[in-house]
Amino acid sequence: MTALVYWLDMAGVVVFALSGVILACRSRMDPFGMLVLAAVTGIGGGTLRDLVLGVRPVFWVADPTYLWVILATVGLSIVGFHYIHRLSRSFLPIADAFGLALFTVIGAHKALQLEAPGVVAVLMGLLTGVAGGMVRDVLARRVPMVLRQEVYATASIAGGITYVGLGALGVPVGVAIGLALAVTLGLRLAAIHWQLTLPVFAWVVIRPPQETQASVDPGAEQGAPQGGPPAQPKSRPKVRVRMISPSQQRRQRE
Repeated sequence: MTALVYWLDMAGVVVFALSGVILACRSRMDPFGMLVLAAVTGIGGGTLRDLVLGVRPVFWVADPTYLWVILATVGLSIVGFHYIHRLSRSFLPIADAFGLALFTVIGAHKALQLEAPGVVAVLMGLLTGVAGGMVRDVLARRVPMVLRQEVYATASIAGGITYVGLGALGVPVGVAIGLALAVTLGLRLAAIHWQLTLPVFAWVVIRPPQETQASVDPGAEQGAPQGGPPAQPKSRPKVRVRMISPSQQRRQRE
């Protein structure tokens, strides 16, 4: 089982490093920029996880194979640059979804191996899955995916809870890994395909109810001359902060 976790970790590094290379190509970076984005995406989350958990040395220092894998990924990407440049726009979020699922499970698994509480294991899975992508997007001057309305961190949390919960129930590690991967990847791909988002807090203007139109001119009732300026409304619109769905937010903008 240790070998399975190790190769899944390597697969996550490759996928996340490739997502960093793709973003670097679209941002018109040089080969060094490609290497930097690939490295921070591939090992950034795991590095923060190990630092938080007090693991010394961090995983890629103890096993430099991770660095060689990143270098090989970048090298092959430079050779096949023209093919990577022609990839569709949807390939980056899909590749990022696979990396998110793999790293979420790996982070939660490593935390449990170190006898961390279940809630800490879920948070370590989230940190491992999203931290590298956040640094990648910041360096590329993009809004990180985890800070958008898309279902991103929620998918990672759901996968981490699934893995920790199944482990607490005594489910074999291989089965728990497979189900947690399916939950995280399924939620993220569904969010990409159907553009699923979470409700957001927004300023909502609450307008006063429209007064009933009288049969006579309201200005005449108040002693105002016929055809004079309309009476001032009795109440002003109020502004409140409420949680609204994305569709309601779009209608409000329109």
